[in-house]
Amino acid sequence: MTEKDEERADALFHALADRTRRDIMRRVLAGEHSVSALAAEYDMSFAAVQKHVAVLEKAGLLAKRRSGREQLASGDVTAVRSVASMLIELEQIWRGRIARIDELIATDSMTDLNEKE
Repeated sequence: MTEKDEERADALFHALADRTRRDIMRRVLAGEHSVSALAAEYDMSFAAVQKHVAVLEKAGLLAKRRSGREQLASGDVTAVRSVASMLIELEQIWRGRIARIDELIATDSMTDLNEKE
């Protein structure tokens, strides 16, 4: 991964590290919500919800648009897919390691069988 890709991954995972932001993402992926409507769902100030939305927007996970006096937020499925692909890449590395361990165990077992004969 390039330095820019690593910075993007940092921003994405930082944004998703907070449970409120993950909940906001669930809501905006299901459909567009006004920031005011989102704020009404949480036991925190409007400004605090705005900050969470700003972190998600900066990471590219959601986009805002203005409609009259309201700011409407919607989730970016492409960004979510990029997070998923990063996790799949890590899982493939882990699965490769498990496969190598399985090979070592199988080789060790064959050695034990040959020694007993």
